Amino acid sequence: MGESKPAFHPALTNPNIKALVPVTLEMENVHYETWAELFKIHAESHKVLDHIIPLAKGKEKPPKTEEELELWSTLVATVLQWIYATISHDLLQTILEPDTTTMEA
Repeated sequence: MGESKPAFHPALTNPNIKALVPVTLEMENVHYETWAELFKIHAESHKVLDHIIPLAKGKEKPPKTEEELELWSTLVATVLQWIYATISHDLLQTILEPDTTTMEA
């Protein structure tokens, strides 16, 4: 009975971001504002906006437990997958680096 369930997070339920962000961000054909707004709406609706737009100073909620840290890391990977899936191959090659954070990407 003392066993806790893994935390459910809405971001982990969306397998196809391209259906919700149908714009591919490219270096040549710039649709950044459209892409960014669609991406922001998607992130907000899946409760991961704080992974791409930092919270105001003093409002940050750093992970406190091992479980929260694990969920945070999983969400970082999920949001990175969303970014990488919605940008062009050329742009991907310019931002893809080991251990990149979502804000850096």
